[in-house]
Amino acid sequence: MRPTIRIQFLSFFIPLFAGLSVNAFAQQNFDEVEIKATHVAEGIFMLTGSGGNLGLSVGDDGAFLIDDQFAPLTDKILTAIKEQTDHPVQFVINTHWHGDHTGGNESMGAAGAIIVAHENVRKQMRVDHFLATFNSTTPASPESALPVVTFTEAMTFHWNGDEIRVFHVDPAHTDGDSVIHFKRSNVIHAGDVFFNGMYPFFDTSTGGSLRGMIAATARILEHTDDQTKIIPGHGPLANRSDLETYYEMMVSVSEMIKALVEDGKNRNEIIAAKPTENLDATWGGGFLQPDMWVGIVYDGMVKEAS
Repeated sequence: MRPTIRIQFLSFFIPLFAGLSVNAFAQQNFDEVEIKATHVAEGIFMLTGSGGNLGLSVGDDGAFLIDDQFAPLTDKILTAIKEQTDHPVQFVINTHWHGDHTGGNESMGAAGAIIVAHENVRKQMRVDHFLATFNSTTPASPESALPVVTFTEAMTFHWNGDEIRVFHVDPAHTDGDSVIHFKRSNVIHAGDVFFNGMYPFFDTSTGGSLRGMIAATARILEHTDDQTKIIPGHGPLANRSDLETYYEMMVSVSEMIKALVEDGKNRNEIIAAKPTENLDATWGGGFLQPDMWVGIVYDGMVKEAS
């Protein structure tokens, strides 16, 4: 796959106002990206590079990978996996359709992996998408990049000595979000339902909403205890306390902005009111700056109400 196939999604992370073109900056990034492995539990790792965090299970059954970032990084990802196991990647689970999580599907599939996802992931990958928030268009994926196994509610892998439960949550970040629970190991990969330490993006063009993010996070919390390790879609490895704090932040923001909407404030007035000012030092350091975050929350509420 050419490096530019899904390059639009790098706009989530690249300050375009810096004056660099997306393609030039992205190519530079891919050349310099290092895939790093963090040990999470016995046989389970978090891989970080460019884009969403990857989950990796290794053992006698073969490598089990959660998400695959961007196509130009496939060789680097496979090299990082080989540092943990001699077995090939047998399965790739897509947590949702966005290109920083599915961009390597075609090349991973060509290497022999079976791509698995919720049925809405395959549906969304087959069509073009325009994201007004970032003024960017993502083209449909080629047929060879689409998941070949899909499910509606949940499925279980008995793999590498673990019971790996993959379950769909109601629309949150998108309409095809999956959470992966390693039940024996007490590890969860939350996908982009969880942005650890930063304001989260949710894709209203494909069913996302803050209300959905809150509900999905509450559902994940039901599967955790004080010993659970949580791999977020973005941000550092987390625990239950981190996820609870994130949940409380989203509830607080939702209540504040809802109150301003009910007071008749328009979008510009709500952004100007700086409703998240007391939270910004903690949560505003990610790729969504506070004003953009407030605007996205407002837009989502208006869309849900219409």
